[in-house]
Amino acid sequence: MRMPPRPALSTLILGGIAGEIAFEAYAWLLSPRLFGVTLEPANLIVGLARTLFGLDLGYWTAFGLHFAIGAVAFSAVVTLVHMATRTSLPLAGAIAGVLLWFVAQGLLAPAMGRSFMMGFGAYTQSSFIAHVGMSVIIGLTMAGLSRARRAPAPT
Repeated sequence: MRMPPRPALSTLILGGIAGEIAFEAYAWLLSPRLFGVTLEPANLIVGLARTLFGLDLGYWTAFGLHFAIGAVAFSAVVTLVHMATRTSLPLAGAIAGVLLWFVAQGLLAPAMGRSFMMGFGAYTQSSFIAHVGMSVIIGLTMAGLSRARRAPAPT
């Protein structure tokens, strides 16, 4: 069976930016209404930097770092899942989103002293929607951009 084509770097980054914008819009606008919590992954970055490296990052520096990681690394994870599973980019996004959610809540949060999966409370449940939704949007965006790139030029 043939390997699926690897998306172009620009497709990866644009998909990641689209996913991160959707993540932040959900985190700040929808999550408080649906779950009663605002998702602020920048606080996770602040806590990890302090716990693991003794660094005091400001909130907005951590916000920018999380956004950059999401725009590049999260779309790379979607691509790796796509290539490894040979599933569509949106489905690979859903799978990657579950993996990324587990890393954030099950590994990174405990690394800074929070409970495993933060007790599966409202924050963790909302984080699940955010990570899976973001990663599906990354997959959808990358699929659309890849199709547009392969389409023949109009004559």
